[in-house]
Amino acid sequence: MASRPAVAAVAAPLPPTLPRQQEVQPVVPPRTTTGGGSKEDPWKDPRWAGKKWTVYRGVAYDLTAFMDRHPAGASLLRLAIGRDCTALFESYHLRPEVAVARLQRLPQLKDFPVDAVPRSPYPNDSPIYNAIRDRVRNELFGGQEHGAHRTGSEGAAAVILGYAAASYLLYAAAPGPLSGFLLGLGGAWIGLTVQHCGNHGAMSTKEWVNDALGLCDDLIGGSSLTWRYHHQVSHHIHCNDEALDEDVLSSFPLLRFDARLPRRWYHRYQHIYMWATFPLLQLVFQIGDWQALLANRTAGATMYGATTAERATVVLGKLAHYGLLLGLPWALHGSEPALWGAAAYAVTQSIVLASTFAVSHNVPESKPLGEGPTTDNLLTELAARDWGMQQILTSADWGGVVGNFFTGGLNLQVEHHLFPAISFCHYPAIAEIVKDECAKRGVPYARYDTLPEILGRFVLYMKEVGVAEQLPSTSSMGSADLARL
Repeated sequence: MASRPAVAAVAAPLPPTLPRQQEVQPVVPPRTTTGGGSKEDPWKDPRWAGKKWTVYRGVAYDLTAFMDRHPAGASLLRLAIGRDCTALFESYHLRPEVAVARLQRLPQLKDFPVDAVPRSPYPNDSPIYNAIRDRVRNELFGGQEHGAHRTGSEGAAAVILGYAAASYLLYAAAPGPLSGFLLGLGGAWIGLTVQHCGNHGAMSTKEWVNDALGLCDDLIGGSSLTWRYHHQVSHHIHCNDEALDEDVLSSFPLLRFDARLPRRWYHRYQHIYMWATFPLLQLVFQIGDWQALLANRTAGATMYGATTAERATVVLGKLAHYGLLLGLPWALHGSEPALWGAAAYAVTQSIVLASTFAVSHNVPESKPLGEGPTTDNLLTELAARDWGMQQILTSADWGGVVGNFFTGGLNLQVEHHLFPAISFCHYPAIAEIVKDECAKRGVPYARYDTLPEILGRFVLYMKEVGVAEQLPSTSSMGSADLARL
């Protein structure tokens, strides 16, 4: 069994004798409201259905005129359409006072039924998140030009794309299990790094660069469109919430990732049979992309802002992917080597991605098993949760700079969840700040030395949760509200 990670001891919050000037106060606008208790349907009401509306801290705004002027690009802003964008907005801006001032200049929608829109978490109400963000901004990017936090990983991107291109040339020249395996590594590497960072808008200050790198997800077999909604709107905002985080709920009932989900008799064996499901991850993604396109919804988020051009990328991306993976090798070398190569690619990519994704939020420290701050946080009603604490407690880090290079910062999952819009090359430095702030507050900070070590803890957790009694859910949302997210 792997050893337990080094985590800070659980302690009480900061003592009340702390001098008040040391506290980091939330950076939020005055709360007003543009709607009352009405339960109108703003998604169907003709007054609002034709507008690109969003809600931020109880105020409805019209984004229409701002779509082409958003500094990070329209693809990210479209994620805010048709929902409460507070958590998306506040987790993506290092200078919230500047961003809020800009937002408040947009047209407000009077008499908009904001109470009908499911409420988002409010990151800037979290003292620990504010403290960490301010230190990151001042200590790492103080004095640098605006947007410096979204740069620095260009060299890594060149290496990754170079390897992927070289492995594809080999695959096209000699398709088969070995070249498919090497290409699968390249596909997984792009999935972990280039497309991931690009779709977060964190590879460049230039919108077109991020969009182009984000589309690499379509080339390797995924969908940049459905990924953005699944990953950013569902998973990042509601990490390890069993009702709202798609990464928790989408594998059920085959796998039980959370004790708040119902227990089936076969879950006691899931730590054994889950390995047989890992090679199928790519196939699952393929099916999920088509379902999302047809339903205009991933398992955890409705794609309200998706444009016709973005929807077209799903179809065109699949055609490009299968044309490169199967079509060209088949035409040049015949069916057998092409099929063997494609199978090796899909299996390799799936195992690498599943093994690195699964460990990030599925270890005992990051789940509501037993007493402790993680359980307290996750079993708290959504509106009362400390969002910054939730991201820290439900994530786990492993490795260091080398792991950061090969995973695009996904080994430093705590830092990535706190700052998804920061380029991954900065995460090792941010980790030192997070570690220090957690130590000051007695907040557990789960960190493992190696991937094999955290994999061992992941297996242990899957065994424990497979037999754990079902815990009560704290979600107060009905099925209608969940469908509107």
